[in-house]
Amino acid sequence: MSTMHTENLIALDEFCATHNIEISFISSLQQTGLIEIATIEETGFIAASQLQQLEKFLRFYYDLDINLEGIETITHLLKKINALQDEIISLRNRLRLYEPNEQ
Repeated sequence: MSTMHTENLIALDEFCATHNIEISFISSLQQTGLIEIATIEETGFIAASQLQQLEKFLRFYYDLDINLEGIETITHLLKKINALQDEIISLRNRLRLYEPNEQ
């Protein structure tokens, strides 16, 4: 991740202080493969592109009291649902080729 520009990165310690959470929670998310952490000069950073996902995980964990295993399961199922929705759209588009034009 050394090719990333630092303006697209958020320092973990600042993020955790702002959201009043433990850095160990984010480390756990990294260990399960849900979040990527870049380390630059011994400081952990997350990409700004991961913020929305990370905030979703925070709501699951702190607001809804869902453990890490539950978050992993939810994330897996949401990815599967999105893939199926994309497949449905693709199949509908292909099916339209065979439908008579309605005017």
